[in-house]
Amino acid sequence: MHIGKRIAILGSSGSGKSTLATKLSKITGIPVIHMDRLFWNPGWVQTPKDEMFNKVHEAVSGESWIIDGTYLNSLDIRQEQADTIIYIDFNRYLCLYRALKRGIKNYGKTRYDLGEGCPDKIDWPFIKWIWGYPKHSRNIILDSIHQSGKTVVYLKSRKDVARFIDDMESCKSAK
Repeated sequence: MHIGKRIAILGSSGSGKSTLATKLSKITGIPVIHMDRLFWNPGWVQTPKDEMFNKVHEAVSGESWIIDGTYLNSLDIRQEQADTIIYIDFNRYLCLYRALKRGIKNYGKTRYDLGEGCPDKIDWPFIKWIWGYPKHSRNIILDSIHQSGKTVVYLKSRKDVARFIDDMESCKSAK
């Protein structure tokens, strides 16, 4: 399987975007950009919209990158610059379970994919966002992807993700 050097990974919170981005980076050597690190400032303070757009434009101006995160307000910027889009389309039960499990495991710790000074937490708005993702974001993203003309990889199960990683490792070994 051939993927490009500018890869956008999309999907619900809890779908495994950051984990996949990190694994793919180790295989390809392409650097990772985590949208959560661009969006969140210390204390879970959101980056102002104009500043956020500037950060995203700067992040995707490089020759190669893997960027993970959904953030609909900057989807067009990332999608326009990407040559490959990976969409993780897991059901909300799995995403919620994974996000809750991760939140409990890392509670109070700042993960590598979050902004500095943003310790992991579980709160009601986050739970509601994951639960509502299929209704409020999924179709917008899928419509945008279908119209993009980009190479798109759809991963609908954990087996799909494992197979994708195996294929990428095999491609690297074959070189």
